[in-house]
Amino acid sequence: MSAKQVFRPVRVIITIIIVLLLIALGYVAYVFIAYKRIPDNQELEVSDGTSTPVSTDTEYKMVSYNTGFGAYEPDFSFFMDGGSESWAFSKERLTKNMQAMTDYLSGLDTDILLLQEVDKNATRTYHVDETKYLKKAVQGNSVFAVNWDSSFLFYPVTQPHGKSLSGILTLSSFQIDNAVRRQIPVEDSAMKIVDLDRCYSKSYLPVAGTEKKLALYNVHMSAYTSDGTVADKQLEQLLADMEDEFAKGNYCISGGDLNKDLLGDSSEYFGIKGDQYSWAKPIKLEFFEGKHLQLICSGNAPSSRIADAPYNPQQFVALLDGFIVSDNVEVISKETIDTQFAYSDHNPITMQFKLKSEYAD
Repeated sequence: MSAKQVFRPVRVIITIIIVLLLIALGYVAYVFIAYKRIPDNQELEVSDGTSTPVSTDTEYKMVSYNTGFGAYEPDFSFFMDGGSESWAFSKERLTKNMQAMTDYLSGLDTDILLLQEVDKNATRTYHVDETKYLKKAVQGNSVFAVNWDSSFLFYPVTQPHGKSLSGILTLSSFQIDNAVRRQIPVEDSAMKIVDLDRCYSKSYLPVAGTEKKLALYNVHMSAYTSDGTVADKQLEQLLADMEDEFAKGNYCISGGDLNKDLLGDSSEYFGIKGDQYSWAKPIKLEFFEGKHLQLICSGNAPSSRIADAPYNPQQFVALLDGFIVSDNVEVISKETIDTQFAYSDHNPITMQFKLKSEYAD
């Protein structure tokens, strides 16, 4: 056998390796070049559904719910939590779950609904616009803010997570004058590719008979961070924004997925240890000190489960979802609604409240 015949297979192998390496480097370059952040203070479109303002001394109901992009049925586990799935099981199961979720939320008869992790056009949800389902849960005005618009994630290799256009949806049976998207800090390192973009939306609802507004915040903070200070900075920005609105004389309510253990140690309430899960860090209540704001949450049931496996009662659970209200808002009741994670890896949270009339002048 000649030397040429011996080295021919070696050259083929080397060529294949070089091609694969160039493809990998090209993909990495694409991900970083395509990465972008949406500008801060972006004006959001408000649907035209009602002109009814909110009133003081009137009891209202609000619900917040992370929908888990409609994929988290009880038997769903997610690859970024250590589970198996990167997409919803099928388009048929996704749309069936979205309809069941919408029907359930409609039955809660809420005045304001704050929804997180709602896909508009994503590989993982077969490019189904989930807002078309969820908007039916509350008749009135709606505001959608893009939380992240990610480049194509080619992982896991067997079923790449793909591209995601996903956000937060605010539904109100009352008038919304205008709304803005507020950018919040994310990691500056390479981890920003995993943490994607992050925001909260702020909607202004007129208060009847006054010049005041209800500043309504819909929040979904970071979960997958290697730098713990990022989540602190996100919370600090939100609280500073709310404090500023309160100083202007407005009423302030935020609700959503804060991705922090709002009970400090949820295992003491629910009896399941989760020390190995880095995302379940206690919220820093000292950030509220000296402010006209208070955290509202209920430990009667967990609001989130770890999705490293299909749901079972021995799985780690925590309270990650809650409300924050200013001193001019009276909280009448609060509850985590225990659905046994029927439609999502989260449970809805609800709050009955009033806007105090003595602050309206």
